[in-house]
Amino acid sequence: MKTTVLLEKIPLFKGLSPEVLSILAEQLRVIKVKRADVLFRKGSEGDCLYIIQQGAVKITLPSEAGDEMIIAIFKAGDFFGEMALLDQMPRSANAIAMNSTRLLMLNRRDFLSFLKTNDTAMEIILSSLSNRLRRTSKTLEDTVFLKVSARFAQKLLELGDCFGRRDENELKISLRLTQKDLGDMIGATRESVNKEFRKLHKEGIVSLSDQTIQIHDIERLERRIK
Repeated sequence: MKTTVLLEKIPLFKGLSPEVLSILAEQLRVIKVKRADVLFRKGSEGDCLYIIQQGAVKITLPSEAGDEMIIAIFKAGDFFGEMALLDQMPRSANAIAMNSTRLLMLNRRDFLSFLKTNDTAMEIILSSLSNRLRRTSKTLEDTVFLKVSARFAQKLLELGDCFGRRDENELKISLRLTQKDLGDMIGATRESVNKEFRKLHKEGIVSLSDQTIQIHDIERLERRIK
């Protein structure tokens, strides 16, 4: 499939003419990474924007003790790394591939030139930054006010919305996640996540098969948040 056809499917490039897409395609560089490969680390120079064609990437905040918190997971069609390009400050977090991932890279000069000539793209960037800030605020609020059981249930539902697929009456989350990953997403220990998972499994709400999380009863899971 031609790069221009792939670009048409990415929200950031919505509404661009075939001519503009063709020019943009020539400026993009394709890279492929494996699971656990680091795309950039907190504090490094931000010199390019990343757009995911296939796979998933987690954005994490590391601690001095070596722990981390997962603040976002991006999937195919999402972009990340734009903040460092806009403010010219070092990267504010780590970016790590969660599986085999194919990405498009746009360097800083071409990215800024692209924004100057495309109002729609600028609006999408600003909207994305606003939404990500809101999600970060919501995560902080949940960490302070919700119990681990509610945070865990809510995160499973969010993952189901983004990465789930329907299979009859069940929702399967095919993204490969460890219990540590889930703990890092909700600000809890792996042991706490394991305890909550066992409870949900015992009640027939959630199960795990072949590294796929299966949600069997969405309504009962939703009630654990309230």
